[in-house]
This record gives sequence, C-alpha cells and structure tokens, in this order.
Amino acid sequence: MMTGLALIIAIGAQNAFVLRQGIRREHVGVVVTLCMAGDAVLILGGTAGIGALVSRFPEVLDVLRWGGAAYLAWWALRSFASAANPASLTEEAPRSRGSVIATTLALTYLNPHVYLDTVVLLGGLANQHGPDARWIFASGAVAGSVVWFSALGYGARALSGVLSSPRTWRVVDLVIGVVMLALAVNLVRG
Repeated sequence: MMTGLALIIAIGAQNAFVLRQGIRREHVGVVVTLCMAGDAVLILGGTAGIGALVSRFPEVLDVLRWGGAAYLAWWALRSFASAANPASLTEEAPRSRGSVIATTLALTYLNPHVYLDTVVLLGGLANQHGPDARWIFASGAVAGSVVWFSALGYGARALSGVLSSPRTWRVVDLVIGVVMLALAVNLVRG
C-alpha cells in the first residue's frame, strides 16, 4: 500500500484534475471511480505479467510518450490561460459528464509514466513476492490508490469553499502549468 501511495501521490495532471473536480463539486464520484479503476486494471495487469510484454515492445511506450507530451503541453497552456484570467471554480460553466469522463480517461491512459509506475514497477515488485503473495502486494497497491483518490476527490469537495477563490486558483493553475510543462519536456527528452 505504501509503495502504491508513494508512486501516485506526486502532483501530476490526473491528480490536479481530481482536485479541480472535487473543488467544483462536479462528477467527483465518476472521476474518483475511473481513477481507482484505471490504477487497479494497470496494477493487476502488471502483476499478471503484462509488464514483461510492455518491456518487450518499447515502441508502445514511445507512442504513449509523444501523445502524453502533447496532451500535457496542451494542459499546461490551458492552466496558464486560466491563471491569466482566474475565476472562482464554482463560477465556471459546468462540464458535461461525457467531457469529464473523456478527460479522466485521457489523463489516466495517455501518460506513459502511469504504465512504468503501475504495470512495470508495481507489477515487477509484486512478482518478486512469489506466485501467491504477489496478489497480496498488488491488492495493497490498489488499496493505496483507492485511499488516495477518495481522499483527494472528496477532501477537495469538502474544502471547496476555502479553495475555490480566484486568487487560490491563480496560484494553483500556475503551479499546475509549470509541472505539466516540465512533465511534457521530460517525456520529449525521454
């Protein structure tokens, strides 16, 4: 559980989106559920041996790397634009459920780091525990994901009054923009 938490707590596009949706009090359950399910599928897939397949065909990660870099750069530009003209998150127009689902899935599956962290690293660590104990390790990593995304999404929703001011979001959007741009550059550099 602690290994899983250590890998997913770092700020990234997915966590920023979960935080934003929690503060907006908009489709929080859908976002949290999709993030938890995505992690579970990837962690369990890595434990089942998909990590070896990904390691054998690195060109899959190259495609994800370039797609992820483009998406993260777009997300950074969007964050910088929001920081330039901040508004309370509760004043923004509501997003459709479909748009929120599509964004959540893109932020989950277009990031090649998620495959390295969940499929390769957590799957590899799980498989070091032997045929039976590997599933216990994987279950702990999945539990870490459940705890994190629930706390982040619903915690943000609970604190939405405090965190939704334009001034707070100018700072948050600037930090998110810088982090997303750094991640995009890192992906391009390999």
